[in-house]
Amino acid sequence: MAEFLKIYEDKPSEAAIKKVVDVLRNGGLVIYPTDTVYGLGCDITNSKALERIARIKDIKLEKANFSFVCSDLSNLSDYVKQIDTSTFKILKRALPGPYTFILPGNNDLPKEFRKKKTVGIRVPDNNIALEIVRMLGNPIVSTSIHDDDEVLEYSTDPELIFEKWQNKVDMVIDGGYGDNVGSTIIDLSGHEPVVLREGKGDPDIF
Repeated sequence: MAEFLKIYEDKPSEAAIKKVVDVLRNGGLVIYPTDTVYGLGCDITNSKALERIARIKDIKLEKANFSFVCSDLSNLSDYVKQIDTSTFKILKRALPGPYTFILPGNNDLPKEFRKKKTVGIRVPDNNIALEIVRMLGNPIVSTSIHDDDEVLEYSTDPELIFEKWQNKVDMVIDGGYGDNVGSTIIDLSGHEPVVLREGKGDPDIF
């Protein structure tokens, strides 16, 4: 059964963040808050954990459109081809924030994602998520958790999330109520930015 861990976003406890990071480093799956909806994440370098997330989402790993959650833009060159100045300016203006940016992937992507031409990058404006990634030292692979409810697409109450997911994951973080609007997805891999989904972030950021 998963551990249910309370963390306060305004001042995340270092000991609590270390607990989360230990779970991730050991191949565990963690549900954590972002600046939009709660996410399901694992360490990007752990193949078994990636497989587990793909199984839970019932998709083939190589076809999965997971986001890479980074703590800032310095991780980008690890996974993304060199981007031009105008693209970098958009990223700098929007992040951290409720956006997922689709960017051209490079040859250093984890082997599970090498066939993908693009990757989705997130830098959420949420101290809990950012501190986890900072302490972990590399991005986490993440996907939103959806609700079976026909009215609400996303679960927002951490206790209800724990009830539903406690036997599928290793830890659920209670970071307060989440939002029920996903991130705005903008494709920056072509010549012009293309808004693929309007969510919480202003689509006119560029």
